[in-house]
Amino acid sequence: MRIALLSYRGNMYCGGQGIYAACLAREWRRAGHEVHVIAGPPLPALEPGIPLHVIENENVFGLGLREWAASHDPRRLLTPLSLFELGVSRIGVFPEMQTFGLRLLRRWRALQERHRFDVVFDNQSLCWGLLGIRRLGAPVVSVIHHPLHIDREADFALDPGLLRRLKRTLYFPLFMQQQVARRLDRIVTVSEASRSEIERHFGIPEKQVPVVYNGTDTELFRPHPEVKKRFELIFVGRTEDRKKGIGTLLAALARLPKPVTLRIVDGRIPEDGLVPQLIRRYRLEGRVRFQKRFLERSELAREYAAAQVAVVPSFFEGFGFPASEAMACGLPVVASASGALPEVIGSDGAAGRLVPPRDPIALARAIGALLFDPECAQRMGAAARRRIQQVFRWDQAAASLIEVLTEETRRAAHRQSRAA
Repeated sequence: MRIALLSYRGNMYCGGQGIYAACLAREWRRAGHEVHVIAGPPLPALEPGIPLHVIENENVFGLGLREWAASHDPRRLLTPLSLFELGVSRIGVFPEMQTFGLRLLRRWRALQERHRFDVVFDNQSLCWGLLGIRRLGAPVVSVIHHPLHIDREADFALDPGLLRRLKRTLYFPLFMQQQVARRLDRIVTVSEASRSEIERHFGIPEKQVPVVYNGTDTELFRPHPEVKKRFELIFVGRTEDRKKGIGTLLAALARLPKPVTLRIVDGRIPEDGLVPQLIRRYRLEGRVRFQKRFLERSELAREYAAAQVAVVPSFFEGFGFPASEAMACGLPVVASASGALPEVIGSDGAAGRLVPPRDPIALARAIGALLFDPECAQRMGAAARRRIQQVFRWDQAAASLIEVLTEETRRAAHRQSRAA
């Protein structure tokens, strides 16, 4: 097949979006398919030989105009879409999904005439431009990792004030994604938990949404016995994302003995952000270490190897790469029994411990039980790696998605023959 894989952002260091696109492209190419990645910056790190088509944007969101102008030519803003991005970003709207789709639509005819794609696979931009691409004849399938409504609900739970609710309602392109998702050829998702949420928020029946679990690179994420262990927990994720549960983890850490420390791998913790505030509240100075830059994935694997226990206290995960990557490294995981985490870790307790979400007491007890029983932790870590190797493989994920894409190309061909 000739596949156009879209990702409005290809960031490899934040969330799973760039990892998902890069790994699928690699596996599809290895299986003999022709795959082109069409992405906006930050760009994904692709295996050599995979074509990358860049959809530029000005990345004005979250930056002051003077800060942006210090490293950019202001004349680049003098286009309608760039001016739109600048204008709406000043009132807290995140515009990149919308403008990615519109910029792609302008280029689509030329790309399609040159490469003759059989199908478009969208990495949850769910943007207006997809409807235009579909009208031009290409079937469009999109993955929804989890509905963005869940992010908004997590923000509302922590700060129910009217101003906060207004800002977060403006930020998320929920109306666009709801309208577009219902009009595409097929939606797929990465867990049963996300499938249930898609029906709740998008109105698409669960039976119409196939579940294809993500893979995990077990060659990259593997045990490193040569790395010296620290008496330390590890948390990997964006701490300013309220649904990641960093507040619950820090409250749990305050209940553990003082020799227990925490390593946070985020790379962009604001000085006045949530983590520094909570460290002061719980008097955890000296017990929390930050990773102050984005890590290469090989570096991240060694960080996992140096820890005793990985903690994933999220209120919701559509899949949960920090859990699966830690497990692949042979690390026992303590996680919230929420979202897809029970699907990834398993509910039998062999590969990890599940605790009620937002419960720092239960979290501290589960962490302590593993820290002070190294034999149990070692057995659990070995079982965790075996589970990832058996259940969550990228080649299996890629093959399952090809079945979905093949079915949609056949349906599209049938519609076109009937129309002719």
